[in-house]
Amino acid sequence: MGRKVNPIGYRLAVQKDWRSKWYASEQDYTKFLHQDIKVRNWLKKTLYTAGLAKIEIERAYNAVRVKLHTSRPGIVIGRKGAEIENLSNKISSLCDGQDVKIDIHEIKQPELVAQLVAESVAVQLERRIAFRRAMKRAIQTTMDFGADGIRIRCSGRLGGADIARAEWYKLGKVPLQTLRVPIDYGFAEAKTTYGIIGIKCWINKKEEIEKPKRETGGGPRRDPKGKRGKKPQAK
Repeated sequence: MGRKVNPIGYRLAVQKDWRSKWYASEQDYTKFLHQDIKVRNWLKKTLYTAGLAKIEIERAYNAVRVKLHTSRPGIVIGRKGAEIENLSNKISSLCDGQDVKIDIHEIKQPELVAQLVAESVAVQLERRIAFRRAMKRAIQTTMDFGADGIRIRCSGRLGGADIARAEWYKLGKVPLQTLRVPIDYGFAEAKTTYGIIGIKCWINKKEEIEKPKRETGGGPRRDPKGKRGKKPQAK
């Protein structure tokens, strides 16, 4: 089951959060949904070289807030913030003239983000680098940055073969069924001369184990021999 379900959707409300946060009536729901799709597709196409990993959209009354998680914020901002104004105007036109605010969050370690790793492999395949070499290089780089496990799967006409096939490499632990494990998932497509090659990536970031809090209370004391004593009474 874990291999057939999107790991991000499988972990919603457990450790992952929704990427579209708004409420709408029955009349406006379809309109807002299609606006979100248009905004995401346009941003992904326009800012493909900026290392755009995640797009979050929040809606309030007559206002839209877009959060961009990118590894290259300089490309998104542009010189003196010129690109931000162009993005805001374009998104506003896609959202029927609503006010748009853009927040930019920089990704410190893009090697641990599954979406960026999948896109980097896709770029290498488009440059005619051998798919095995690109996959192994991405796996080794991610593990060097402290990941607990990674799995990459490429499917399509690999190496220009006549028959499409799928190959994958795995290193470390990638448990897809354990909900407490922070699995990150990304998908990208490489448009080669032989056709489209799909790349899927799963990254297991280090699991944060909560240390049990030490209980301190005024319960009955125990003497060194293990006998239970009474509470000291205040005089």
